[in-house]
Amino acid sequence: MVADKTLTIEFVAKTLLKRGLISKDQYKDIAVKGEAQKARLEKAKGVAYSRRLIPAPDTVSPAEVISSFNIEMPRKNGRILTEDIITEAVADEAGFEYKKLDPLKMDLDIVTSYVPRPFAIRHTVVAIDEKNGVVTMAVADPFNLEAVESLKSARKMKVRLVLSSKSDIMKIVREFFGFRASVVAAQAEITPSVDLGNLEQYMQLKGQKDIEVTDQHIVTAVEYLLHYAFDQRASDIHIEPKREKSFVRLRIDGVMHYIHTVPKTVHAPIMSRIKMLSRMNIAEKRRPQDGRIKTNYKGKEIELRVSTLPVAFGEKVVIRIFDPEVLLQDLDRLGFYPREHQLYNSFIRRPNGIILVTGPTGSGKTTTLYSSLKLLSSPEVNIITIEDPIEMVMEEFNQVGVQPGIGVTFATALRTILRQDPDIIMVGEIRDRETAENAVQAALTGHLVLSTLHTNDAPTSVTRLLDLGVPAFLISSTIIGIIAQRLVRRICKFCKKERALMKEEAQHLQLQDKPYSVYYGEGCAECRGTGYRGRTGIFEIMDFTDNIRAIISDDVELSMLYDTARADGMQSLRHAAIRKMLEGVTTYEEVVAVTG
Repeated sequence: MVADKTLTIEFVAKTLLKRGLISKDQYKDIAVKGEAQKARLEKAKGVAYSRRLIPAPDTVSPAEVISSFNIEMPRKNGRILTEDIITEAVADEAGFEYKKLDPLKMDLDIVTSYVPRPFAIRHTVVAIDEKNGVVTMAVADPFNLEAVESLKSARKMKVRLVLSSKSDIMKIVREFFGFRASVVAAQAEITPSVDLGNLEQYMQLKGQKDIEVTDQHIVTAVEYLLHYAFDQRASDIHIEPKREKSFVRLRIDGVMHYIHTVPKTVHAPIMSRIKMLSRMNIAEKRRPQDGRIKTNYKGKEIELRVSTLPVAFGEKVVIRIFDPEVLLQDLDRLGFYPREHQLYNSFIRRPNGIILVTGPTGSGKTTTLYSSLKLLSSPEVNIITIEDPIEMVMEEFNQVGVQPGIGVTFATALRTILRQDPDIIMVGEIRDRETAENAVQAALTGHLVLSTLHTNDAPTSVTRLLDLGVPAFLISSTIIGIIAQRLVRRICKFCKKERALMKEEAQHLQLQDKPYSVYYGEGCAECRGTGYRGRTGIFEIMDFTDNIRAIISDDVELSMLYDTARADGMQSLRHAAIRKMLEGVTTYEEVVAVTG
């Protein structure tokens, strides 16, 4: 380690210059503007923290100051100098191991057990691991360790130190201590009751004052949980009751991650808070319920769709997060290749007919449909949707939610909205004969209809419509095109590596016998060690050409549909995925996992 050093802007800038991460001119610029920038950041940070009522250190670290300049590193293809890159360079200079903190891999008990929250905030230190009696602690300043030494002596702990960015440490401290403190406080104020699951509920009445105090902690815990999910780019939050505890899991890029364990006594109050926010019946615990919450995060509105389900040990809740930036995208950002993009764009510009989007749950159908409707919406067009439930409330559309309990089904709603002078109709799903027939009638009477089917590929949708009782001649005359889609995970661009595709792998994908280069993610801090970051779509688009229409009959063979569609230029899902793999967008493993 380097002795008698102080973590200053000058020291950090010299370290970066020494390692070629900044140029001499950039070094001079930091030296001139650094202190003034620090003062500006501290002033802005003080305002932000006081507004959020979250305690934080007063000072801004040198790494935060330098990263705020958004400096392009020399010979790095325009890559920006981040706080993580700066911290890693300082760690190397000071003889420390650098550690990027990943909240998904942190243990709540370890984080909150070894270092008190005030101490963690004051000295920017957090416990991140414990093995064989040695506690690993992340610090932000490698030269100011007196406080950590005193804590080590007072608690008689063996400690291993690593260096992490101040932003990462404070994020962990705020989120983990905030959530744990809220849960523990709520647990302490809840009188334990007999938990009989769904068979019978035992309720201990409290005084008004107790209810209000407990509610405040539960409110805070739920807010911490939502913010945590937003920060991690989660698409779903699962809160699952077990015999003695409840588990909290997040789905990120299609993969589930275990996050927290919650005491069972706190599960019911958390459920009540979520139900209240989503306007559900708090007293009803025996039946599934659906609700929704609208909130904002970093200046943008986010829709949350909430679903509860009675399970063996209580009620499970799933909160689906609909981020407008994900749900509403430009069509060319969804993953279409030029031919498919041009073809699909021509489909949605037709004045009438049916466009079907197919695929299993979680394949991105809603994103494709909403993005299409957003593109088509204008003051001159009347768009009406029928959904079960409404995925995301959009002012540009007239949205109808299916309510079977009062007779509002896809079929009945579709019959009604034909009298509402629509131009474009989106039917959430064609799942029965009546809905299929009404969709066909809507297309025949001059409307553009977009809908979904649960089939594995595009040609199978034709046989599915035939199974539902739609005559072959009506399928031929109304269907414009069918789009089958899936989502594949993108390789993380920060740890992307090249390798040769093995002979067995090429044979499995039925590729030509020649060398191929493919890519994979080695795993880094940016992708949490998974090698993937984000997802993109793969598409199989079946254009209803004259050749396709000519062969459709009540007993058409699926193989004939496949052969004809391919002859007309249809690219299968497997070929689209292989193409993404060879272009370095996704991996061989992802191609096999998604397309079979």
